[in-house]
Amino acid sequence: MADNETTVIIKRKGQRPTEAFNRDKLHQSIVAASLSARAPDGQADTIAHAVTNYVLEWLESRPEVTSHDIRLVATRHLRAHHPDAAYLYEQHRNIL
Repeated sequence: MADNETTVIIKRKGQRPTEAFNRDKLHQSIVAASLSARAPDGQADTIAHAVTNYVLEWLESRPEVTSHDIRLVATRHLRAHHPDAAYLYEQHRNIL
């Protein structure tokens, strides 16, 4: 599976510079949300791999997406694995 690092991510309604999709950045944010929801380390990593791979498949035909789009797709898939982590991931800007 390709890393899709050629997909351009439009940040916050175009107010911040665009950037290339970064698989590791997504993976780490999913791990962080899962750990915050008290998932064990191994489970958090397994969940993050599954969600990241799902998002990569979704990105395959999209040369440009918003960071909000990625968050929605990742949250939807994360919810199936760990609803509490999905809530934290989805709401992270409101919680901080």
